[in-house]
Amino acid sequence: MFVTLLMKGGPVMIPIILGSIVALAIILERAWTLWRIRLNIPQFAHEIFLYLERGQFQKALERCAKVRHPIADVFKLGILNRNLRREEVESMMEREGDEQIQYLERYLGALIIIIGVEPMLGFLGTIIGLIRAFMAWEHLGPNITVSALAAGIYQAMITTAAGLTVAIPSYIVYHLIVGKIKSHAQEITYYGNELIDILTRVKEGGSE
Repeated sequence: MFVTLLMKGGPVMIPIILGSIVALAIILERAWTLWRIRLNIPQFAHEIFLYLERGQFQKALERCAKVRHPIADVFKLGILNRNLRREEVESMMEREGDEQIQYLERYLGALIIIIGVEPMLGFLGTIIGLIRAFMAWEHLGPNITVSALAAGIYQAMITTAAGLTVAIPSYIVYHLIVGKIKSHAQEITYYGNELIDILTRVKEGGSE
């Protein structure tokens, strides 16, 4: 039944199906990436801050090395360069944070393109189907039957439904993923600033 419907959708169903496969692959890959880096960030940041306040920089670095989350790489860079000027450390950590977020956003540009194109492919199939139906009507004239129009109407409805079926859930998941990434970015910025403050206090306290 399902295969029959797809076949009745005509050639436009081919790019629609290919787009759905690529979209699903991107969603699963990004979901897996975000799942792998799951972390209680406030707790992790608190641990690092305690190490730094005690002057245990090596332990802080070792703790960062055990964590997959991007914030660990940002913290590690800040700790390793703690003897530089505050502005330099801020700049380095900001660049590292941007690179980490760009990694989390990888492939999302392609996903949003697919989400936008899928309904348009469906509408294209609708137009082609209607053209097909009207051509049949023109050819048969007064002898037109419902079965003669059915193929074109089928194509019109199936392609539209297929395009929207791919686009709607993909659009929802896309925004869920983007929201999660934004949450990570905000936490990296917030705790990164706290890290810089602590490093500055430790540095000033050590120089007194």
